[in-house]
Amino acid sequence: MLLVWKYFALGFSALLPLINPLGSALIFLGLVGAAPIDIYRRLARRIAINTIIFLAVIELIGSYLLGFFGISLPIVQFSGGIVIAMIAWDLLNQKDSSAPNPEKTEAALPAVTPDEIYSLRQKAFYPFTFPITAGPGCIVVMLTLSVHNQQTSIEDKVLAHLGLFIAVVFLAALIYFCYAYAPKIARTISPPTAHGILRVVAFILLCIGVQIAWNGLRILIEQLLHKS
Repeated sequence: MLLVWKYFALGFSALLPLINPLGSALIFLGLVGAAPIDIYRRLARRIAINTIIFLAVIELIGSYLLGFFGISLPIVQFSGGIVIAMIAWDLLNQKDSSAPNPEKTEAALPAVTPDEIYSLRQKAFYPFTFPITAGPGCIVVMLTLSVHNQQTSIEDKVLAHLGLFIAVVFLAALIYFCYAYAPKIARTISPPTAHGILRVVAFILLCIGVQIAWNGLRILIEQLLHKS
């Protein structure tokens, strides 16, 4: 079970700042508009389910997809770690002034007609799930974690996949809560508070990206020295 919690912590901490449920909820609020709370809950439920399926499929077939293109594990670790670190660096240096004002945003929202409600339901996967909730950064993280999971036994591989899947489920639960209650959250949580939480998680993500990149670079250096 230790391996399950290890990959759960790894996947959760790496994906949380990228998905950023609080920040994405403000964007979601602006796109949906002044819809009934029932519409918010239905959309949030569908987006959460879509996110689980989307990320789980990428994690399961990621290593086979890379094998098909002939990309080695150290290369993916090195390049993926750099991308993750760059994303974390951008989040770490994001300006607080760029955060939207919840009160002004909500006040400016127009009413949503029945036709618009139907249109919103058709957008549950694109763009609400991808790329607003789980964007390209999440794809890079899941591919990197997929090839990073190179356990010696089948049982360990299953436990590692289980840990990552649990992390995705927990994140989907956060997505549902933040999206379903986006209007209330926008009134209670200030943008500076959300940015403060994001800074801490972004620093953790930066460390994870550097560690993954170093793991790949170390193997590449050892292979180079071995050949010489």
